[in-house]
Amino acid sequence: MATIKDIANRLGISVSTVSKGLNGASDISESLRQTVLDTAVELGYTTKQMRGKAQKKLCLFVENMEYQNPDQFGYDIILGFRQSASRENFDVTVTPVTPLFQSTEKYDTYMLKHGYVGAFIIGFALQDDWMTQFNTTNIPTVLLDNYIKKNPFVSSIGTDSSEGIDDAIVHLMTLGHKRIALINGSRNSMISEQRRQAYIDSMTEHDLPFDETTMPYGYYVAEAAKYHVGNLLSMGITAILCGNDLIASGVIEECTLRGFRVPEDISVIGFDDLPISAQLTPPLTTIRQDCITLGKCGFFSLNSLINHVPISRTMLRPQLVVRKSTAPVAD
Repeated sequence: MATIKDIANRLGISVSTVSKGLNGASDISESLRQTVLDTAVELGYTTKQMRGKAQKKLCLFVENMEYQNPDQFGYDIILGFRQSASRENFDVTVTPVTPLFQSTEKYDTYMLKHGYVGAFIIGFALQDDWMTQFNTTNIPTVLLDNYIKKNPFVSSIGTDSSEGIDDAIVHLMTLGHKRIALINGSRNSMISEQRRQAYIDSMTEHDLPFDETTMPYGYYVAEAAKYHVGNLLSMGITAILCGNDLIASGVIEECTLRGFRVPEDISVIGFDDLPISAQLTPPLTTIRQDCITLGKCGFFSLNSLINHVPISRTMLRPQLVVRKSTAPVAD
């Protein structure tokens, strides 16, 4: 294992200067401090604080996800993670991040200088700077709905989109629907790509018609619906799957504005089963993700990595929750 002296020798500076850089002293420049931290990461150095049994600090990084109240998708994920972490006496810091933050802070050095022994990453996009850095990190890291190949320090958790989407399509087929569309989430999202592929696979398996026009990308917000619903209705689509419940809520509103009744004229299915789903008019049929359990699995995977168990992926099974937004196809 590398020592402070190894870092000092690599940089040609004194041991005391290295110590200042590692411990956040104010009498060295920020650029030198960053160089010390970068070199420490390169040589595999960890501080006594990080190695100490009493020091159990985790960071939960959040981007592109609302999480501050119970109606929001990230709330229960974070709650489940913190509940499990507290039972093992870990302290958890929730840190919102932006692309700008990632471009100015390196992941490994940020973790090192703050004494975090592992991290749970939720809401990241494929093009984010840190996604590249996760390929080579040796810090235990768990990603929600993202995946890094061949790094034993990084694990992935999520819900099986293939099973969920197929359950939804089979449900619609039993109601007589054949013209089924998918309004997806945003591009540059691994989960959007997984749900798109799940839709393609299921439609193919069941010999149902589809093409690029029946699976448009949007965003994971209700407003995404207004850009696609009109076109889908004009194509004779009778059922719309949605990348999440917020998109589905927008689809119901947009159909109503255009004089189409849900579910008499068109059926709508969401994804997630947020608390708002049962409160919509009509109540939303949706594919449930157990977000509390996702958070708990996030901690379970991270704790396994910390204890040198190289878990690759953990996939939860979804559940189709049938409510009033789906009905037999109109004659």
